[in-house]
Amino acid sequence: MSSYAVVNPATGEKEKEYPQITDSELTDAVAKAMEAYESWSLKTSVAERAALVQKVADAHTERREELAGIIIREMGKPMEQALGEVDFCAAIYGYYAENAEEFLKDEPIELLGGEGSGMIRRSPIGPLIGIMPWNFPYYQVARFAGPNLCLGNPILLKPAGQCPESGLAIQSMFDDAGFPEGAYATIFASNEQIADLIADPRIRGVSLTGSERAGAAVAEIAGRNLKKVVLELGGSDPFILLGTDNLSDSVEAAIAGRLDNTGQSCNAAKRFIVHEDLYDDFLEAFAGGMAAAEPSDPASEESQLGPLSSEQAADRLQEQLDRAVEQGARMVVSGERNGNFFPGAVLTDVTPDNDAYGEEFFGPVAMVFRVSSEEEAIQLGNDTGFGLGSYVFTNDPDQAMRVADGLDTGMVYVNGVGADSPELPFGGVKRSGFGRELGRYGIEEFVNKKLIRVIE
Repeated sequence: MSSYAVVNPATGEKEKEYPQITDSELTDAVAKAMEAYESWSLKTSVAERAALVQKVADAHTERREELAGIIIREMGKPMEQALGEVDFCAAIYGYYAENAEEFLKDEPIELLGGEGSGMIRRSPIGPLIGIMPWNFPYYQVARFAGPNLCLGNPILLKPAGQCPESGLAIQSMFDDAGFPEGAYATIFASNEQIADLIADPRIRGVSLTGSERAGAAVAEIAGRNLKKVVLELGGSDPFILLGTDNLSDSVEAAIAGRLDNTGQSCNAAKRFIVHEDLYDDFLEAFAGGMAAAEPSDPASEESQLGPLSSEQAADRLQEQLDRAVEQGARMVVSGERNGNFFPGAVLTDVTPDNDAYGEEFFGPVAMVFRVSSEEEAIQLGNDTGFGLGSYVFTNDPDQAMRVADGLDTGMVYVNGVGADSPELPFGGVKRSGFGRELGRYGIEEFVNKKLIRVIE
């Protein structure tokens, strides 16, 4: 039985199942990717490839309602957020289409001696595999495929098992844009097939967004086969509140940061670290706001919280929450779970000996901590195996920079959440992975920086 199926998390009903790719079909897909690399990537200009990527951007805008409806059914994303994801993808593809020529232009080298000239010419390296998660079915693809197709690296894209329909919708947009066969191919492959594919010498690199376990497995195979890999893994991002001129605005940002995508975002704010002068007032308002956000039908325009992505995800989160309380955490607020619809929950008194202290809650569960100083806030913010993003709220600009410098994370946002943008590089450190996507650095990960030295 195929592992690619649309199971609506709001209803629990399996809507459609798709066949897994056969070994012979996969072999053919790799051959076509290599053919596209040799006959298209190496024989077209950046401008020509970027023009096709712009057509994909336009298709996202033209088909936004249809595309949003697909992921509402696949993984339960609330409608407004689903539309926002599609719009963001259009912006990402458009950003690379507009800027790729500048990012990839030849870079002269000032020679220290001798005659002639030297330069770096940025070139594609060949076919890549993208292994994508379910929580942002379009966005994760856009930030990988957009820059690499402008560069000229063909893509073999494995969508998440529960997101085959959105995967096929993306494929149709690339086909309609005029990309040649093999330049972008959707593969409904098994983990075993992906492992074999990474080992194939024609595959030059791998990008994975997913769990630590998946990242470790892919990195091990890629390393053994000397392949470049980019990993975007989990996170337990700190939200550090040290000072504010408007507590209600900070609380509103905290709630939005925790509940985006029903709490199922790797770079969501998950650990709320609050100075003792603000702690009591913050906790009361934050807990009230989390409790007020009731899960509802994701197809509704008013929905803020949809269902968790699957019964398995809801069961896992419930087990984590129950275990945290058993080990001494205090439940400040929590509603009653209804199937995959999971209410917001707030925990305090989570000590280092509690499993929850080092875990990632992938759902609308928040942990709140009290600190007495800036130094303690930084120490607590860094006391995790993760290092993806972080959020710092303060009315002292100098303090903001000190804390930003002290945090061991790939990203720091000061006095705001939800500020992602195509030009801002995304990625982490420690067990949150390595490499960067988006911005000019997102097009630099899978590139041959070829030296050309001319002696006259």
